[in-house]
Formats: sequence, structure tokens, C-alpha cells
Amino acid sequence: MSMISRIPTLVFLFIAYNLVIFLGHAEWLNTIVFNINMMSGAHLEIAGHHVFIFAGLALLYIEIFKATRSHQVSLMEQSFSLLLFMLFLVEFLMVEAAGSSTFLVLTLLQLLDVMAGFTVSVSAARRDISIA
Repeated sequence: MSMISRIPTLVFLFIAYNLVIFLGHAEWLNTIVFNINMMSGAHLEIAGHHVFIFAGLALLYIEIFKATRSHQVSLMEQSFSLLLFMLFLVEFLMVEAAGSSTFLVLTLLQLLDVMAGFTVSVSAARRDISIA
């Protein structure tokens, strides 16, 4: 298994968000990226911060799918996920530009990834023990 597949996919979102805020493009987060006219007549506006949340949800799905595979390196993957959660949390608490509701949601998505990975691994280990 390649090293890249062991890295939590949410790390790419973490890097992208940091590039946006630290390179001075934080205003993009509030910029309307596209508009959707709904059949009901409502006007839906999607801003940059929504794009990060949508991408985070998609990447979380991939992470949960990866956690369902049973293999020996799952402990290393869980360690990487926990480390990434700690990075999210420290940045949220210590960096003013990351102190937003969007970054909080991304931090909570990473926490959910850690908890889901642990839960799936424990369930798979229980299943493997009961089969043996």
C-alpha cells in the first residue's frame, strides 16, 4: 500500500484552507462562488466557505470508506488522523484567522473521522476475533 493512501484525505483540505488564509485570500471565503436558482423560486448562493464544507463532507465519506478495509496499517492511519485532528484543534484555538465557524466545522469533521476510524477498527477486530 502506498504512503499516500495512508495519509488522511482531509489533510488536503487543511492545506488548502491554510493556503487561502495565510496567503492573504481570506476574503475569498465570503465571496459568492456560484448561484443556483431553485425551482421554488429561492435563490441559493454558494460562498467559498461552503465549498470547503462540501469538500470536507466528501473527503470524510472517503475516509470512512477507507476505514472499512481491514489491514495491518490501520493503526498508523488512525495515528495520522489523530495527529491531523490535533493540528486542526490547535490551529482553531491559536490562530486568529482560523477562528471561524467554517474551520470549526472542518475540525469537527476531522474529529468524526478519528472516532469513525476507531469505531470501525474495533468492530472489525471484534468480528475477526469471533470468527477465529
